[in-house]
Amino acid sequence: MIGWMRHAPRWVVISVCVIAAVLLLVGASAHITDLLSHGLRPYDWAPGWLNLYWSSLALFDTLAAVFLIRGKRRGTDLACAIVATDIAANWYAVYGIQHSNLAAQPGLQRLTVFAALVLGAAPFIRRHLTH
Repeated sequence: MIGWMRHAPRWVVISVCVIAAVLLLVGASAHITDLLSHGLRPYDWAPGWLNLYWSSLALFDTLAAVFLIRGKRRGTDLACAIVATDIAANWYAVYGIQHSNLAAQPGLQRLTVFAALVLGAAPFIRRHLTH
């Protein structure tokens, strides 16, 4: 590993964790709003398992954000699992169900950038966090 990656300044690690936590909480609030407004099936066009997955993110996004704010490695691990599965679910929904594309879906565009941020930064910040 390149030396600077091993020795990332503390402020960089904290900044990345805070940014990811805030964005996870934005996602959690959207899922909570959907749950309160529409129940466990907020998207009529999506299959039940996909609705259940997205609804579960109200809990998992919040949990990952709390872990990141507390400086825990499990926060990066959970965030990586969330973005990897969420990006797969959303790409499936856009291409497989809605027969749309990335250019027509600004939400998927934002999620793709967020997933790249989380998955790209996680290996560098994880070692600086506590168990």
